[in-house]
Amino acid sequence: MNVEISSRQHLIMNYIREHGSVQVDHLSEHLQVTPQTIRRDLNQLYDLKLVQRVHGGAIVKDNVENLGYGARKILMAEEKIDIARRAAELVPDNSSLFINIGTTTERVAEYLSNRSGLLVITNNINVAAMLWPARGLEVMIASGSIRRSDGGIVGAGAEEFVSKFKLDYAVIGCSAIDEDGDFFDFDLREVRVTQAIMQNARAIILVTDSMKFERRAPIRIGNLSEVDTLVTDEGLPADAARYCRDNDVELVIVAHDDGRKSTAGKS
Repeated sequence: MNVEISSRQHLIMNYIREHGSVQVDHLSEHLQVTPQTIRRDLNQLYDLKLVQRVHGGAIVKDNVENLGYGARKILMAEEKIDIARRAAELVPDNSSLFINIGTTTERVAEYLSNRSGLLVITNNINVAAMLWPARGLEVMIASGSIRRSDGGIVGAGAEEFVSKFKLDYAVIGCSAIDEDGDFFDFDLREVRVTQAIMQNARAIILVTDSMKFERRAPIRIGNLSEVDTLVTDEGLPADAARYCRDNDVELVIVAHDDGRKSTAGKS
C-alpha cells in the first residue's frame, strides 16, 4: 500500500533515519516551524506506523531491519558514554573478556584501552582496531564474514572460534528488550555468536541504554535472568528494575550528571 505523506514529513523521516531519533523542540528549530506543527506531523506518522513514540519525540518504526550504524552511534550517545565508563570499571585488570557487536560495547572498549593484563576477544572489528595498539592488552579477533554495515564479524566461523575459550567476562549489547525480560537483535548470525559468547563467559555484563526497552527486534538472544549485571541509564522502566531484582541480576543505573553514578545492587 502506498502511503502519502507531505514533503515536510519526508524531511522528518529522513532526519530520523540519519540521526536515529528526534525531539519535537529540536526538529521545530531545525525545520523552522512551530512545535505544534511538528507534533501534528509526528502524530500522522505515528498513525501510519512509520515512526515510534519515544521520550517526547520519535524514532523510526522498528521492523526486521536495524537502524543504520551511524544513527545508532548518535542515538542516546551521552548515556552510552556514561554506561560504558561504568561498565569498564566492572572489569578488573589481569582478566579476560569477550566484547560483542554494538555501539555501546565499542564505547566500553574505549575505556579499556589504558588498562593492563587484559585478554580481549571480540567479533567487532571496530573494537579490535581500537584496542590492538594498547600495550597492556592482548586482543584476539574472531574469524568469519565482516558485515559491511558496521564491522561486525558473524557466521559459523565466529561461533566456533568463541566456543574454544572460557573467559571471565562477557560485555554484550542488544537492540531491544521486552517487558518479560527477553532481549533481541536483528541478525540471526549475530545472535548465534552472542549466545556462544554468553555460554562461554563466567559473568555476563549487559550494557544497554533505556531506549532499548521501547524498541522491538525479531530474534531472541536470551533473557535478563541469564545476565549477571545490567548497566543502564536512569530511564530504566520500573517493571524492568523489579524484574532484575526478582531474578538476582545486579542493576547498575548510571546518572548522567558529571559522571556521578547510582547503583542498586541485587536484592
